[in-house]
Amino acid sequence: MLPNVERISVSPVFIGRGSQMAALTDALERADGGQPQVLLIGGEAGVGKSRLLEEFEATAVARGSTAVVGNCLEVGAEGLPYAPFATILRRLHRAIGPELDAAAVGRESSLARLLPDMGEAPPEAHDEYARARLFEHTTQLFEQLAADRTFVLAVEDLHWSDRSTRELFAYLIRTLHRARLVLLATYRSDDLHRRHPVRPYLAELERLRTVQRLELPRLARREVARQLAGILSPDRPKAELVDQIFKRSEGNPFFVEELAVASQQGCRTGLTETLRDLLLVRIETLPETTQTMLRLLAQGGSRVEHGLLAAVVEATGTLDEDELIDALRTAVGANIIQQTSDGDGYRFRHALVREAVSDDLMPGEVTRANRRYALALEADPTLVSTDQRASRLAGYWYCSHDAARAVPAVLDAGREARRRNAFAEQLRMLDRALELWEDVPAEVRDTLRDYDHADESYPACSCEGGCDCAGDCSAIQLVDLLAEATVAARFSGETDRSLRYTKRALRLIDEKKSPERAVWFMLARAHALSYDVGARPDKEMLEALGLLEGRKPSAVLAELLHRQALDGMLGIPGREHLDCARRAVEIAEQVGAASLKLHAQLTLGMLHCSFGELEEGAALLAQIRERAEAAGDVNLLSRVYTNLSSHHETQGRSREAAEVARTGLAMIRANGMTGYSGTIILGNLAEPLISLGELDEAERLLAEEPDWSGQRAHRDFMHRLRGEIALLRGDVAGAAEHLAEVRRVGVLWQPQKYVPTSLLAMRIAAAQGRYAEARAELVSVLDRGRPEGHDRSWWALLAAGAAVEADARRLPTMAPGQAEILDRIRCTATGLTVELPLYAGWQAVLDAELARAEGTVTTAHWRRATDALAVLECPFPRGLALFRLAESLAAEGDRAEAAQAALLAGELARKQGNQLLLDDLQALTGRARLAPPTTATQQEDDETFHLTPREQDVLKLLALGRTNRQIAEELFISPKTASVHVSNILAKLDVTGRGEAAAVAHRLRLVATR
Repeated sequence: MLPNVERISVSPVFIGRGSQMAALTDALERADGGQPQVLLIGGEAGVGKSRLLEEFEATAVARGSTAVVGNCLEVGAEGLPYAPFATILRRLHRAIGPELDAAAVGRESSLARLLPDMGEAPPEAHDEYARARLFEHTTQLFEQLAADRTFVLAVEDLHWSDRSTRELFAYLIRTLHRARLVLLATYRSDDLHRRHPVRPYLAELERLRTVQRLELPRLARREVARQLAGILSPDRPKAELVDQIFKRSEGNPFFVEELAVASQQGCRTGLTETLRDLLLVRIETLPETTQTMLRLLAQGGSRVEHGLLAAVVEATGTLDEDELIDALRTAVGANIIQQTSDGDGYRFRHALVREAVSDDLMPGEVTRANRRYALALEADPTLVSTDQRASRLAGYWYCSHDAARAVPAVLDAGREARRRNAFAEQLRMLDRALELWEDVPAEVRDTLRDYDHADESYPACSCEGGCDCAGDCSAIQLVDLLAEATVAARFSGETDRSLRYTKRALRLIDEKKSPERAVWFMLARAHALSYDVGARPDKEMLEALGLLEGRKPSAVLAELLHRQALDGMLGIPGREHLDCARRAVEIAEQVGAASLKLHAQLTLGMLHCSFGELEEGAALLAQIRERAEAAGDVNLLSRVYTNLSSHHETQGRSREAAEVARTGLAMIRANGMTGYSGTIILGNLAEPLISLGELDEAERLLAEEPDWSGQRAHRDFMHRLRGEIALLRGDVAGAAEHLAEVRRVGVLWQPQKYVPTSLLAMRIAAAQGRYAEARAELVSVLDRGRPEGHDRSWWALLAAGAAVEADARRLPTMAPGQAEILDRIRCTATGLTVELPLYAGWQAVLDAELARAEGTVTTAHWRRATDALAVLECPFPRGLALFRLAESLAAEGDRAEAAQAALLAGELARKQGNQLLLDDLQALTGRARLAPPTTATQQEDDETFHLTPREQDVLKLLALGRTNRQIAEELFISPKTASVHVSNILAKLDVTGRGEAAAVAHRLRLVATR
């Protein structure tokens, strides 16, 4: 609409960003090779982030890449959900429409939540799974697009980002591992105050291997001189002017530009030291009509469409169409505003300018301007894009302080945000509705009806005229808003806020008149409390059950009974939990809650297995799996695969557990549910892989864990698995760090969590020779009692406790209480099942360890253990039993057989990756002077000082002078893991430094010489 104008304040010369451009170019080269790169570009306002991005974008395009930028938008003080990604998709659609459409096939309904042009989103997808599906499908889209050429996707102004945008951006970073893609984000570092949500977000991202963080410094004096020369060309700036502008701008490029223009216009005397005054001085030199237009533009948001601005200006009656065009031309010519990249609107050239103009308005002007924007948008909704319409209208009405108009608007925006699975933004809108609710006239509230709740189990009002709705139960009540906010808070991971909403709602509800609603909020509170360490709302659940006893069957009652059964399954199951599960199944069938019925049956099957009723439980689990697959219920299927894989691993069928978990993971990824249930299924796949000795794959899987707040209940599980891998690799200190994280973040009241955690703690303490701590850990678990259904963990825990006592048998400090602890171990083991081969093997190991602790162990004890474990597919604990057998045979003087047992133990230890056991075997071989038959594998190990294949790879790079970080990058491992490998190498080679290790590598010809 407007012709190009000369930008007299922008330097045509790109100044002082050589190192940053080099880093970006290097990232582009890596991305060309199929390694996705992420760069976070920070700096204070006006330091040149956007200019750097523009220059790099031009470089990337010149090299054949596709570069697209999307901006985070600000409406009032809030960002719009997914705004930059909607812009990116829109621009890609214009640039490579057919290619984008082809890549989006099969994902249109999810991607339509970002860009309506992609298709039509299903109206029923209002849950966390659809949100996760959106994230997964977006990832798959970019992965497919970036398969053949490099894409540069940039998100500008991350400091204005909404939470959903940040989570989607982080999800892309964590899940895109093989794509020709460069992800960029810019942010204002000076806006990130201590409580700004982006501050911890950036710190978390920076920990990832693929993420680089670039901070743009201010310009030096010589760089300011070059910038001024470009701006003032052909006049060369005088040294006096350079000194003055450098001093006052402090090297901020934007300040330099503003001061340079001011110097050209002869406005030096009016300038103040603050940016606000500086910017307002420039604006006050413009015609009054232009200033009027800028004041209105400032209230429209970070960008305003031309049609919307024209409608607002027309409503004021101050400017006609021609005057508006002249005002816009003047503002663009003065470089105060610029056209948006898509050419359909305007934005201030720098957000600081808009902030200064907005801050200078009187409160009445702000209210009136926002009201005019709202009225204009209501009169013609096509003035803004569909994906922004509801949020923009809600923002305008909210800032106009008109509660009667604002509440319906924010409720509509909340529905729209939920439809797009932007739960954090939905929650913000609901908060605004709750804030303004009491100011809404009663006649307006009565018109708000038929709110479509995300949780279908939320009961309709059954007060029959006995509550605050005054008999009109179709009208939205305050408790309805609180219910929806409770669900949005839960989906957003805002546990504290969810608790606040439920507390407020329960104060409003009369339990006698609306018992089902009261119980619904009690269940919601119990769900939130389950995320807190040690929080077990058993008493409240009993009170809730009392409210519904004797009433007609309902979905709420079925859910309440199922919740009690589920808590028992995850905690300390009793026969009463079986009864609860059965009743939940019956009631769910009566009220037609088909999905709830299957969930309750699944819980019932797992409870049968907990009580050793394996055939009945297994039959029910198989039945549920078949029905879930037939129904295509992905929510239920994710739980089926999770529970089945855990069940198989518990029973020692690790290979089968891995297969089920792998199938479940594929299903979850195919349905876009990785963000919601991906963590637990990743853990359930990694755990049997660890049992099978496939540590590299397990470690890779754990690195893919999505860091979602909704998954925090499983963070202790993931850290424990990482700790187990670290311990197996011999990194005891690293294992201890992960253990500390388990206990910091963990929900450790469940036996399935605290028993394996204590087992890891005992093994770490024993590896460090802290036997008293290991004993104390065991005692703390024994004092809790032994619940049903966790026999595998208990066998391993008790055997480890007996081994600690055996290892410390001759220590005077451990003698007191040793007999008592051994008796407690025996007593606890009584009643554990031995029907499964794994459990029978553990029983034999425990018997042998108890005998070793009492000094009565014989070779026969360990032969029984190794024979019992011979049928298992997992290398542990058979490798441990063979080591003890070798130790016992060596003590009896049978070195030949001891050597053979040690050889077999070593093969299993290497298969498992158990470096601690290998170290013990090496020590035993040296002490007993064992000379086992040399195998080809062992011969190779001898030539390379028993270095593992991974350690040999690290040594090769070490010999080439690589740093730990460079080694990590080349081998796709973390710097910490690389450091551990280097330490192990130095120890095995018996050298004191990297130089000596390099010399050994060259001597062994592990490094090619030229």
